Amino acid sequence: MSGLHDLSALEQGGAIRDGDLSPVELVEHYLARTERLDAELGAFLTVTPDLARDQAERAAAEALAARREGRGLGPLHGVPVPVKDLSFVAGVRCTLGSRAYEDHVPDRDDHVVARLRAAGTVMTGKTNTPEFGLPAYTENALGPAARTPWDLSRSAGGSSGGAAAAVAGGLAPLAHGSDGGGSLRIPASACGLFAVKPSRGRISPGPVRHDVTGLATDGPLARTVADAAALLDVLAGPTPGDPFGAPSLPPGETFLAAARREPGRLRVVALPEPPVPGVELHPDCRAALDGAVELLRSLGHEVDELSLPADERLLDSFSKVWAVAATTQPVEPRDEKLLLPLTRHLREAGRGVSGPEFAEALYAFRALGQLVADALLSSYDVILTPTLARPPAEVGALRNDADPAAEFAGLAAYTPYTPLYNATGQPAVSLPLHWTAEGLPIGVMLGGRYGDEAGLLSLSAQLEAARPWAHRRPACW
Repeated sequence: MSGLHDLSALEQGGAIRDGDLSPVELVEHYLARTERLDAELGAFLTVTPDLARDQAERAAAEALAARREGRGLGPLHGVPVPVKDLSFVAGVRCTLGSRAYEDHVPDRDDHVVARLRAAGTVMTGKTNTPEFGLPAYTENALGPAARTPWDLSRSAGGSSGGAAAAVAGGLAPLAHGSDGGGSLRIPASACGLFAVKPSRGRISPGPVRHDVTGLATDGPLARTVADAAALLDVLAGPTPGDPFGAPSLPPGETFLAAARREPGRLRVVALPEPPVPGVELHPDCRAALDGAVELLRSLGHEVDELSLPADERLLDSFSKVWAVAATTQPVEPRDEKLLLPLTRHLREAGRGVSGPEFAEALYAFRALGQLVADALLSSYDVILTPTLARPPAEVGALRNDADPAAEFAGLAAYTPYTPLYNATGQPAVSLPLHWTAEGLPIGVMLGGRYGDEAGLLSLSAQLEAARPWAHRRPACW
C-alpha cells in the first residue's frame, strides 16, 4: 500500500485497532521513505530501524491480543512518533545537536519518552535540532540542515525543525518536539503544520534536565488538530518532582474530545504589531493575520484589533534568561571549542548575568503574565498574532557565525511574537491558514488563558474545518 502516509495518525491508529493495518507494515513504509528522502529534508540525526521494528512487532502482538480479548487500545497505538534529539531515550544516541555530545548515549528515558512507550507508539528515530535547541533554525555540525519540504532552499525553522520536516515531508505522521521560545510554533509555520505549545507544567520535563526557567515545554507537531490533540493526551500529565503543574482536565475529559467540540462564540483580540522595537511585519504575514481575522468573524466570533506599543523589556529579560539557560548544559572544558559560535556567545553572556539580574528577569516574566491576564484576557478569550514576522528564511540566512550577537538580534526580529507565551507560561498554537503566491506556508498564532489548551484546540479545529490545510502536499509527497 503506497499511500499509508496520506492517512492521518488517528486513521492509522484506527486501522491498526481494527486489524486492517499492521504496525510492522506501517513502520517499514516510513523507514523506506526516510531512507529515500531524508538526505534532502534533514529531518533525522539518528534513525533507529531496529528499535522501531521491535516496537512495531510488540505493538502488533498487543493489538492482536486486544482484538481477541475485546479490549480497547489508545488512539495512537502502533503509530510512529519520532522524538526530538534534545530528549533522552535509553540506549539511543542523544546529541543535543552538538558535536560535544556526538557519542552521548543516555541510560534512562525522559518522562515524555516513557509516556510514548506506554501509549504503544513506535520510535523511528531522533529528529534534527540545532545545538542545545538555542536558535530558530535547525543547522548544526552533525548533519544536513532541516529544510521545509515546500521549498528545499528554505529552513524548516527551529529548534524542532527536524520534527517538522519529518511530518511535513511524510516521513512521520506526527512528531514530538519542544518549545522554549517558539521552537514548536516556528517550524510549524515554516512547514505548514499545526503545533501546540502547552501550558507550563502540562507536560513533565524530567527526570534528568529540568528547565528551571520555566520557558521550555515538550509538545506535539502534526498535520491535523485532532492528531496533535491525541499526542498531547499521551504526553500530558504530572509526575512527582515536577516544578510546575497545570490545571487538570475535568474527570473523563481529553484534549482529543475538546478538538471535536464546538468552541462557542469567542472574543478575540488581534495584535498585529511586532512587540520588539524596530521590527517590520512582512506583508505576507500581515495578510495571514487579516485572513484569520476575516475567517474568525465569518464563524461568528467577535474580533477587535488593538495596537500595543513595542517594549524592549521582554526582549531584554528573555535574552538574559536564554543566555543563562545556555550555560546549564554541561560541557567539558576541552569540548568548549566544539561548540558553534552562537552557543559560545550565549554561554559567555549567560556567565555574565548576575544572580539579581537573573531573578529580576524571571520576575519580569511573572509581571508580564499578570499584565496579559489583567489587560487582555480579562476581556478576551483568545489572542491572535502572526506566528513569525517573515516567511520561511533561506537556509543559512539566519546564521552569522562571524557576529553571533548580531545573529541573536536577527533571530529576535524573525520571531518576535512567540517568546511571550514561554515567558508567561500560557498555551499557544500555530495554524497554517495562509499560503503565499509562491506556495510557502505562513502560520498564525492563537494564545489562550493559562491551562486552556482545550479551548484553543476546539477553536483550531473549527478553523481547520472552515479552511482545511491537510490536503496540501509538497512536491516530495
